[in-house]
Amino acid sequence: MMKKLALLPLVALAFTPALAQKAPIWPPNGTDIPEKFTPPVDANADYIKREVMIPMRDGTKLYTVIVIPKNATNAPIVLTRTPYNAAGRAKRADSASMLNTLPLADEIFVKNGYIRVYQDIRGKYGSEGGYVTTRPPVGPLNDTKVDHTTDAYDTIDWLVNKANLPQSNGKVGMIGSSYEGLTVVMALLHPHPALKVAAPQSPMVDGWMGDDWFHYGAFRLANIAWLGAQTGYKGAGKAPPTGGYDDYDNFREVGSAGDWAKKSGYDQLPYWNRMSMHPAYDEFWSDQALDKLLAKNPSDVPTIWEQGLWDQEDMWGAIHSYEALVKAGKAGNNFIVMGPWRHSQINRVGYELGPFKWNGDTAAQYREDMILPFFNQYLKDGPAVSVPAATIYNTGENHWDRFNAWPLACEIGCPSPLKPIYMQGDDGLGFDKGGEGGDSYVSDPAKPVPHLPRPVNFNDGRWGDWLVQDQRSYDGRPDVLSYESPVLDQPVRVSGVPMADLFAKTTGTDGDFVVKVIDVFPAENATDPKMGGYQLAISLDIFRGRYRDSFSNPSPIPAGKVQEYKFRLPAVNHVFQPGHRIMIQVQSTLFPLYDRNPQKYVPNIFYAKKSDYQKATVTIMRGGKTPSAVWLPVVPLAPPQLMR
Repeated sequence: MMKKLALLPLVALAFTPALAQKAPIWPPNGTDIPEKFTPPVDANADYIKREVMIPMRDGTKLYTVIVIPKNATNAPIVLTRTPYNAAGRAKRADSASMLNTLPLADEIFVKNGYIRVYQDIRGKYGSEGGYVTTRPPVGPLNDTKVDHTTDAYDTIDWLVNKANLPQSNGKVGMIGSSYEGLTVVMALLHPHPALKVAAPQSPMVDGWMGDDWFHYGAFRLANIAWLGAQTGYKGAGKAPPTGGYDDYDNFREVGSAGDWAKKSGYDQLPYWNRMSMHPAYDEFWSDQALDKLLAKNPSDVPTIWEQGLWDQEDMWGAIHSYEALVKAGKAGNNFIVMGPWRHSQINRVGYELGPFKWNGDTAAQYREDMILPFFNQYLKDGPAVSVPAATIYNTGENHWDRFNAWPLACEIGCPSPLKPIYMQGDDGLGFDKGGEGGDSYVSDPAKPVPHLPRPVNFNDGRWGDWLVQDQRSYDGRPDVLSYESPVLDQPVRVSGVPMADLFAKTTGTDGDFVVKVIDVFPAENATDPKMGGYQLAISLDIFRGRYRDSFSNPSPIPAGKVQEYKFRLPAVNHVFQPGHRIMIQVQSTLFPLYDRNPQKYVPNIFYAKKSDYQKATVTIMRGGKTPSAVWLPVVPLAPPQLMR
């Protein structure tokens, strides 16, 4: 026993050199970070996730995430092309469940056996190539041979090749919101034969007329931070800090948008420099307006267009594309859905917006009752579904309306004509012109009307629902005119596109006009007291006065002379209830959402100097030969085009 114990130290000593050789004290490659670290896949996962680099026709490879139900055969494909990180978009959680791995909006596809594909567009995140902001189609603005149309075509061509994806049935649908919606629209310009169905949601279509960058020439300062984050980095990035908490003060103190860009380093960004040199609607904007391009080259792909009635970012694209395609003879395969949503809310829950509660989860209703049956019909061979031409939420009666034709009222070619509601004396509003006269206010760029009660911070959580905020914050300001109807004794239904038609004069040589159509609630509400007297804007927009005669060739406003400013407002489907009032508000600033007009004509407002900003007295004319009004799409309460 003693002999055996005596041997133990010798045995330990004998193993020491060997152990030292097997356990190095320094990493072999000088780093503890391997070239690739891949955690093991849960053997019980109900899906297969593949990451591939799909080659485009010019040799550029695009990073693509493919999520396949385990044991899938003959499965359809849904594709989203994104600038917002495909790997992140395809990963809601680390889970063995495909349902929990993919985003909420994909649950309908997961439950029905779809293959889900996300792809980084060229130049972003995992994809090769150069990123060009809203890359224009191949043509005058793009002298390469590739764009989002060709990239979508080449991607679909790869996906439906059985050698690459044997689990598929060779049929593809595309879906996406905002920029992802733009990539869907681009795919429709020359669709691959395997693209069987599409759903562009709040797509960026015309960045000057009414989507992200401008509204009728007024620049949207709220979107300027996107440039820094999106074009300053290939991957994720942060916008430069704005300064103090109140962005109203931050932007006002700096000056013009060009001054802000210089302060924030945006003058290093190629897209900012290109965009800021095109303040008018020249070829830079019109040649890449996708609604116009679709009308020239309409596809036969069945398409559901979606936009929120209170979309604070991309209000223009879906409805104008739908209208353009209907005019091009493609009403049979194009449909429009407009719900009570903010931007991209259809990918989330849709029970409410701001203080307003809807009849159930309207976003889930859209996905489950409209998108899924539509996609199943064309990607899984049925069953066939009957899709209304237009499905639009009735925001006054709180339910969906379905129409076999829409709009119900318009200037030409609709069942009903537009009906003017006139600004009248003593702050009145009615369907008769009233007496001749005018109402004035002083617009001061040093004290612009805020779009939200101050302090305004673009990251304070109010950005998504600011369009439904109570307009009483501005009613009564000396630089805001409010015209109000008598209390309604019967309902007034509007369903279509209102037109603002202002006759105005100003002491300046330029100026903006903001017009709001507002539902004023009864003063008392015992069930919800804070909603008593609420002023809900159902439609509002801004127009830059220099473009009153031409969007491409601006001109100074002749000081002191009456001019007409006529422009389209966002679509409505609403009932003003008895006991409510109709209000129209007019003002000249909506800040810091939109940049300030100097009210002195300068060649490029992006680079206006602080000395250019001046007060102006604005007069809105009433009655006689200059009857300012908003032309409302007033229709019967139960129009024959309404489907129940």
